[in-house]
Amino acid sequence: MLVRRKVTPLVPALLSVTLLTAGCASREDAPSSAESPASSATGTPHGHVEGATESAEQQSRLLLGDPATGDTRVLDLITGEIHETARQAGVTELTTDGRFGYFHGADRTHVLDGGAWTVDHGDHVHYYRAKIKQLGEVPGGPATSFRSDAGVTVTTGADGKAAVHSRADLEKGLPDTPDRLPGAYAGPVVPYAEHLVALAPDGDAPARAVVLDRSGRPVAAPGSECEDPEGDAVTRRGVVFGCADGALLVREDDGTFTAEKIPYGEDVPKAQRAAEFRHRPGSGTLTAVAGENAVWALDVTEETWTRVETGPVVAANTAGEGAPLMVLETDGALHGYDLSTGRQTAVTERLLRNVPGAAAGDAAAPVIEVDRSRAYLNDPGGRRVYEIDYNDGLRVARTFDLDVTPSLMVETGR
Repeated sequence: MLVRRKVTPLVPALLSVTLLTAGCASREDAPSSAESPASSATGTPHGHVEGATESAEQQSRLLLGDPATGDTRVLDLITGEIHETARQAGVTELTTDGRFGYFHGADRTHVLDGGAWTVDHGDHVHYYRAKIKQLGEVPGGPATSFRSDAGVTVTTGADGKAAVHSRADLEKGLPDTPDRLPGAYAGPVVPYAEHLVALAPDGDAPARAVVLDRSGRPVAAPGSECEDPEGDAVTRRGVVFGCADGALLVREDDGTFTAEKIPYGEDVPKAQRAAEFRHRPGSGTLTAVAGENAVWALDVTEETWTRVETGPVVAANTAGEGAPLMVLETDGALHGYDLSTGRQTAVTERLLRNVPGAAAGDAAAPVIEVDRSRAYLNDPGGRRVYEIDYNDGLRVARTFDLDVTPSLMVETGR
């Protein structure tokens, strides 16, 4: 069963903000995998880091962790090489911002530079690879969020207090003293359009969207409300926050920030709301588990929610733009669904013999990571990772056998 809802956005409040933007000469992405020299007026590309090599294609790597033993690995998807990295005892969760891996412990988070990243300028991108580096620890455990852009990394604690770290310092592996933001916020503070986007508490009323400069000074108040915020994502269309009645989209256009609601269109029980978004970086289609037997797909461009009825869901993701919705179900198989019809279009053989963490919210449950041409599914019980060609009927393109149990997995370099 497929349910699609098209809604008319609320009229947003507008406030103009002048943005400082950095220029970068446009160039087309090269189609080959050969490394390409940097090109700019100074010979150093925008986004370059000393010691890094610019490449002509995405340099994807998987960061892997086993909470039971603390073992960690980095799997280079270009070379197939598996790098052994430092053991991280007590880790319960692994997150990433596209370059750095954050191994969350009880009260500290270890930061690993995965050595692969993408700098996206909208009309073109730069791809880089460098050595894998251990960067040390920062305060904050599983409830601490990390959100980044090219300039800063913002940590937000469980108490809503946030701090801004210099990205340049982190990239060099140097310890830095973060700038503490005043006040507290109702969820992660998200870097976007050279500013920070956050949800400000308003007493007993729902939180409201605010835009801050990098020091935490309010510079715009688009104002739309977000009750019971949970889940966030950055797309090319703007920042998305999950709310009780749907999603709140905050976007910037020519220096002006606006906020608008994308409501579900009906009352959705809390257990069936979108609480954690997953998507391919750069895509405008977000996915989220919608209870036990369905998946939400939010098309940010069309401003529509689609609920796809599936079997019992363990993990879901999509590349968007005509690609199938991929759902790992409790039968251990990967299922593909057409987002326009809700019809199942493909299913693999049973890939996972034991499906751990099927309960919603289990940080050690298998995940589906997606990039521009492939998807990756971790199999903790089989100690392997599957590479899936989602454009070819969910064909298993490669299987990576590991010497650790990959209960935790994120993809970097995207």
